[in-house]
Amino acid sequence: MSTAQHDLPEAGSETPNLDFRGTTPYEDYVKADVLTHLQHPLSDEPGEMVFLVTTQVMELWFTVIVHEWETAAQALRRDDLPVAMAALKRSEYELRALNASWEPLAHITPAQFNAYRGALGEGSGFQSAMYRRMEFLLGDKSASMLVPHRGAPRVHAELEKALGEPGLYDEVLRLLARRGHAVPAEVLERDLTLRYDPHPAVEEIWARIYSGSQEDELVQLGEALTEVAELVWRWKNDHLVATRRAMGAKTGTGGSPGVSWLEKRARRNVFPELWTARSHV
Repeated sequence: MSTAQHDLPEAGSETPNLDFRGTTPYEDYVKADVLTHLQHPLSDEPGEMVFLVTTQVMELWFTVIVHEWETAAQALRRDDLPVAMAALKRSEYELRALNASWEPLAHITPAQFNAYRGALGEGSGFQSAMYRRMEFLLGDKSASMLVPHRGAPRVHAELEKALGEPGLYDEVLRLLARRGHAVPAEVLERDLTLRYDPHPAVEEIWARIYSGSQEDELVQLGEALTEVAELVWRWKNDHLVATRRAMGAKTGTGGSPGVSWLEKRARRNVFPELWTARSHV
């Protein structure tokens, strides 16, 4: 009897099955071999590997969060608030995991970053198509952000489609209108390819909702959205701080303004009336 045969588990034993005809079922499902061979550092600096892997992990979290918010938007469209709330709640945990991804990068010194920064060329995080889809779902839209993706037809088409579709907050406001709240026509019929701008009438609606019963499902929806908005704000600020520590006020990769660009974007509130309405409750 060969050693390999001798090592196979006996029927009824507590040892897991170790013998498969091809790849393992785990590999077939997770594609771990593909994922763990996608890392191709462009320098000899050992620290580049954590930068590359962490960035790839962030892209995976972007993908999951886009899925959750699209699920929530679709559920809101059909007035299925429980499914929408479940997706938003899941995205809160996922956003926390995404934000924790900054931890390995948060203490890179300028010298350590400069050791491989040149190898990145014009590559920059603001070119992430999946992050752009996240922003579009949050109402932060701009047709100019499609320009970097003209050379990738599938990606460009997906972003162009997302640009013209209702964002997550648009679906929330449509739900409020169907529930009898006086959402102005100019808000409901706005140009969806443009960034969402706050409206005083929407602020008043949220103030009335929050002044009522705290058991109201619309209050719970507002709180779920506020939690998402806060975690997005924390993401932007963690990005800002990590960049400031690694490169100061230098021009960013890809020719972006770097820290000043991130400071400007960090000041934008997601779902703005949910924040300003609190002053009137």
